[in-house]
Amino acid sequence: MAWVYLVLAGILEIIWAYAMKQSVGFTRLVPSIVTAVAMIASIGLLAMALRTLPLGSAYAIWTGIGAVGTFVVGIVILGEPFSLIRLLAASLIIGGIILLKIASPS
Repeated sequence: MAWVYLVLAGILEIIWAYAMKQSVGFTRLVPSIVTAVAMIASIGLLAMALRTLPLGSAYAIWTGIGAVGTFVVGIVILGEPFSLIRLLAASLIIGGIILLKIASPS
C-alpha cells in the first residue's frame, strides 16, 4: 500500500503545482484553495508511505513524479516549449525513479 500512497502523493504534487500556476500568485481563490488542499493531501500521503518506505527513495520518487508530471502538464496543457534536451532530462529523472524503485527493499 505504501507505493500506492507514494504514487498518489506524486500525482497530487502535479495537481498542486498546476493549481498554483493557475492561482496567479494566490490572487485567484479557487486555484489557491486547490493548491493548499492538494499540498496537504500530498504531504499526508507521503507521510503514510514513509511508514514503511526508506526516506531517501520515497522522497526522491515523490519529487520525481512531481517534476516529470509538471513537465508534461507544462508542455501539453500550458504550451510550454518542448525540446529534445528537456525530454532527455525528464527521461533521466524517470530512469532514476525506476532504479530507486528496483533498489528499494520494500
